[in-house]
Amino acid sequence: MVLPENVQFMPTGQSPLTLSEEWVNVPCPNCRGAARRETDTLDTFMCSSWYQMRYADPHNSERPFSREAAHKWLPVDQYTGGAEHAVMHLLYTRFFWKAARDMGMVEGGEPMTRLFNQGVVLGPDGNRMSKSRGNVVAPDDQVSQWGSDAFRCQLMFVGPWDQGGPYNPTGMAGIVRWLHRVWSLATDPVVFEAGADDGGRSLRRSTHRTIRDATQEIEAFRFNTMIARLMEHATAMQRTRDAGAVDPVAWDEALTSLLLLAAPLAPHATEELWSRLTKPYSIHTQPWPTFDASLIIEDEVEVVVQVNGKVRDRILLAPDAGEDVASAAAFASSRVQDALAGKEVRRAIYVPGRLLNLVV
Repeated sequence: MVLPENVQFMPTGQSPLTLSEEWVNVPCPNCRGAARRETDTLDTFMCSSWYQMRYADPHNSERPFSREAAHKWLPVDQYTGGAEHAVMHLLYTRFFWKAARDMGMVEGGEPMTRLFNQGVVLGPDGNRMSKSRGNVVAPDDQVSQWGSDAFRCQLMFVGPWDQGGPYNPTGMAGIVRWLHRVWSLATDPVVFEAGADDGGRSLRRSTHRTIRDATQEIEAFRFNTMIARLMEHATAMQRTRDAGAVDPVAWDEALTSLLLLAAPLAPHATEELWSRLTKPYSIHTQPWPTFDASLIIEDEVEVVVQVNGKVRDRILLAPDAGEDVASAAAFASSRVQDALAGKEVRRAIYVPGRLLNLVV
């Protein structure tokens, strides 16, 4: 059957064919009485059940896709969608895939190798957004006010990605401050001095720790804690810059890594800053940064000193300091001595690199 070409595509929520009276209203082929053609023969599930296969070879005019393209691109490594998709969309997708497999068009038993269900972004009142509740937050308004990068990051910062949570428009301020800080770090002048801060050792430690942590977070879809790690690194960079001269090599490494790690979260701002730094186009085609584990080791760590479970002081020790060293440093603290006040220490509970609790 040849479809009409003079159809008007209108936002009615119905098939455009319903607007073509001469095509819809036809004689019944059996009784020749008045009849109407069916306009909804293939719903969206038909296309969404195999679109990922077509995406592998979208310009093939002879077949849905070639076996070679399917072998190269399929199955899908990661599928992200709502839990409600498991009942309809994924059920049909698996049916289409297994049918294509039986016909020798694709390989393997499943269309996707990994599924991750995201949570639901709720209204500010903690309920699902709906017009009847009046709690709908219009994305266009947020993008117009803050920009798409800030709005995207705020959605990821709401909470764990698999749990979702209420969207609070007033919480945008923290994300905007962070993006402004990143912009400042990339564009404001910095005083450079080769070898400053022991060759930028503390800054390099922050950089490589951030690469390690942010990589783990994004691979686990923990975007909220990934952003928190990048915020901490930006703060460390600002402290280093404000303290005086900065080693140029360490600074470039810190800034480059910050932009590369933030690129999936804020693609527009990072692309612009990458260009301003005259880096090779585009930031989104650069390799993901890697960390050096030897640079993450702390020279000193903060150990909390408690007396009968109450915090009395904090001391700096080598990460591998033993209990005898920790106890000596604790007893040398005037605050700890005041808390002991001549009492007998019956027992010491020591967690290396973290805690020393003196029981009196």
